[in-house]
Amino acid sequence: MKTIKKIAARALLATTPALFCLNSALAAIPIQHWTQPSGAQVYLVESMAIPMLDVQADFDAGSRRDPADRAGLASVTALMAGKGVAARDGQPALDENQLGEAWADLGASFGGSAGDDRMSFQLRTLTEPDLLQKSVQLAARELGDPAWPDDVWQRERQRISASIKEARTRPGTIAGLAFQKGVYGEHPYGFETTPESLARIVTADMRARYADFIRPCRAKVSLVGAVTRAQADQIVTQLLSRLPQSGACAPLPPVPEVAPLPAPKDERIPFESAQAHVLIGQPGYKRSDPDFFPLLVGNHILGGGGFTSRLTTQVREKRGLSYSVYSYFAPGLHAGAFTAGLQTRPDQAAEALAVSQQVIADFVQNGPTADELKAAKDNLIGGFPLRLDGNRKLLDNVANIAWNNLPLDYLEHWTERVNAVTAEQIKAAFQRVLQPEKMVTVVLGGAAPKSQAK
Repeated sequence: MKTIKKIAARALLATTPALFCLNSALAAIPIQHWTQPSGAQVYLVESMAIPMLDVQADFDAGSRRDPADRAGLASVTALMAGKGVAARDGQPALDENQLGEAWADLGASFGGSAGDDRMSFQLRTLTEPDLLQKSVQLAARELGDPAWPDDVWQRERQRISASIKEARTRPGTIAGLAFQKGVYGEHPYGFETTPESLARIVTADMRARYADFIRPCRAKVSLVGAVTRAQADQIVTQLLSRLPQSGACAPLPPVPEVAPLPAPKDERIPFESAQAHVLIGQPGYKRSDPDFFPLLVGNHILGGGGFTSRLTTQVREKRGLSYSVYSYFAPGLHAGAFTAGLQTRPDQAAEALAVSQQVIADFVQNGPTADELKAAKDNLIGGFPLRLDGNRKLLDNVANIAWNNLPLDYLEHWTERVNAVTAEQIKAAFQRVLQPEKMVTVVLGGAAPKSQAK
């Protein structure tokens, strides 16, 4: 019988040629999609070259559904779901150490995490029949029968609280929290996890969150690896088999949208540090926005393209005000933030801020040049294969398609969509989404503006 090490070594040796084939033949690899009787939606890419399987199960249970007084509930629920398995159907309980050892013995991994919108669980395993069966069985137990040990939660709560307190001493954290609050206001995207909010969370809250949201009918499961459709369907059925199967899967309550900013906000935070932190932004757009591609390409030109971006040219190259300056959008189920940021010497903060604000305003007003647009397209299209050069990256893309209800041929036509973007589309999209006169500005360190000076 092959040992796990020998199997893993064989998979590793197969990786390089397999990835080459993946990159060159991606358009010919279909994403299969079907819905199980339970309501679970399944998305599969068969990739037979490597004896490995990656699975991601997503649920609408992210932090946007946290109660305001218990911010952080989604994240700690995902964390604690992996801290032990309860006894059930004659199978013994496993504490966190026994669970970790069981995964190590299989040479596989399983774990949960939560973002703004979704709670996700990921399984990675080799597909040798015996190992695959045992890995899926163990993952089904961990997903379906969390133990929710109170003593472990008390320990983890102290650890996380201490980490939060330490992070609050860092200038970047302080600036980021102020910016997040300024952009999102009372929307859950802007909730801050604090020691106080964690102190209000008990394991009963986690059980309730899990029971309400982690159900087969709410699952979107993406698979990439060496399995057939029939195998994938069986794997997903087994993975979700220990979750509640009965009862109607009623629609979840809506979450309000992020409110647009009625006026600019300017916050200056005194802080003794070698570098001043500057953040500028406002609510951006939802992932479902029809102008996703013009906004993607436009931001690459403005501040997302590294050394070729306009912000870098004006702030770093021409004036030497900062080593790095950037911008990005964070679209989700709601309007995620547009953020532009930099660090600079405190005595240069005012100038760096003014230049950045002017660059953003000019870009929104006039859009990109023809040369900027061509360079951005060449860079994005040329780098596209790097977004897919491994099973895990491909899984991320498939899960993105599943979560955002994108067309199954989205990846196949991605470069075409980028190449079709025009300067006029970028200008119109940025003028619709961004209002430079109504942005949040946070400067931590540096001199206060004259209007605020005493």
